[in-house]
Amino acid sequence: MKKLISLLNLHIAVAAVLLILNLVLGVRLFLAWKTLHDAGPDELQQQQTTLRALQLEMNPLRGLPQKVTQSRSQADEFYAARLPTAYSTISSTIDDLKTKYSVRLTNLGYTPFPATGGIAQVRLDASLSGEYPALMHFINALERSKTFFLISGITLTGQQGGMVNLRLRLITYLHASDPNLLPPPSDAEQTAGEEGAQ
Repeated sequence: MKKLISLLNLHIAVAAVLLILNLVLGVRLFLAWKTLHDAGPDELQQQQTTLRALQLEMNPLRGLPQKVTQSRSQADEFYAARLPTAYSTISSTIDDLKTKYSVRLTNLGYTPFPATGGIAQVRLDASLSGEYPALMHFINALERSKTFFLISGITLTGQQGGMVNLRLRLITYLHASDPNLLPPPSDAEQTAGEEGAQ
């Protein structure tokens, strides 16, 4: 009988421990559910805000392959329309403008740079003389010319009466699908450019 009471007590003790453990787990589960339920809307709103921020960051990347294709197409159109393929185009554009605006061009030197991707930079150094309004019209026409010119410097080198002497530095680019088609100007082209400028 003592053995039976001991075994019964042991079962009661184990049942009591299990009951207490269940109560503790039940309370913790209730508290966790309550915390999750209370924080749910705030957490959801925070996640939605994060999602919106990520979508805004991704917007510029949408349609990126099409944008790259379009940019390449626009660049090719610009190259074909505004960048010459020969030094003679540069010289003839400048020669036409100097004649139109009665500007005297006493020197025109080219400094070519190695081509990259079919584009070669060419720096020009020119000595100009003429009346101030004519020079300003000439420079303005260069900037608006179909041939792309970027003025990198203008230096007043002298003035006598109504005549002004300027040193004009320009940058332009030669374009060719094959960079080997963009050799530096030969001595003959260089001399022709300087003679044609006079």
